[in-house]
Amino acid sequence: MRRTKRIRAICAELLPCGVFADVGCDHGYCTQYMLENGLCRRAVLSDISAASLAKAEKLLEGYIRAGIAASVCCAGLERVPRDTDEVLIAGMGGDEIADILEGGFLPPVLVLQPMRNARRVREFLLANGYALTRDFTFRDGKFYDLLRAERGTAEAERQGRERAYGEKELAFGYDNLHAPSADFAAWLAEEIEKCGRRIAAAERDVPALRGRMQLLREVRDETLRNLR
Repeated sequence: MRRTKRIRAICAELLPCGVFADVGCDHGYCTQYMLENGLCRRAVLSDISAASLAKAEKLLEGYIRAGIAASVCCAGLERVPRDTDEVLIAGMGGDEIADILEGGFLPPVLVLQPMRNARRVREFLLANGYALTRDFTFRDGKFYDLLRAERGTAEAERQGRERAYGEKELAFGYDNLHAPSADFAAWLAEEIEKCGRRIAAAERDVPALRGRMQLLREVRDETLRNLR
């Protein structure tokens, strides 16, 4: 099975653990990666869609028969075991991800790939004692945000102190600002173009749009200087 760049990027952020859970697992490719590489002792596949869960069950039927993997059809974390060490939630909106975590439990490690409103996810994680140890944008056709959050260890506490979040980090992601990539620069260029079209189409002056355009240009200029 050939994994997409998006799936490979997500898998690269997963850490070895005891119990791994893939919430909203869809095909189950990330769980397959964890099991094939011996990165977890046990895995849980979770999806609210029985049809999506069936695809993952078919892919991982050998692991399920062996008792190494289990599947649960549920919303969010409802039936995910509380002894899970690491939870992946990818492909949902930021509000939905934050709501799932707020209504469930908070494991030591989270790998999250919100499709929009990553800021809400960042704010939730920081408010709940996590260090955002990875937080960046990448491109696979379209742009994606990817975050890894950890808590409860001395290393997580150290990184939380070193990787301080201000307004810009909340808006754009820590690694995008402090170790920018060409993908992030391309995202900025696209956002500036979108914002310009909205300003041109507006029937009256919109200060919020002008303010966003100014901020995007400032971050773009700084990013391009850092990429040289």
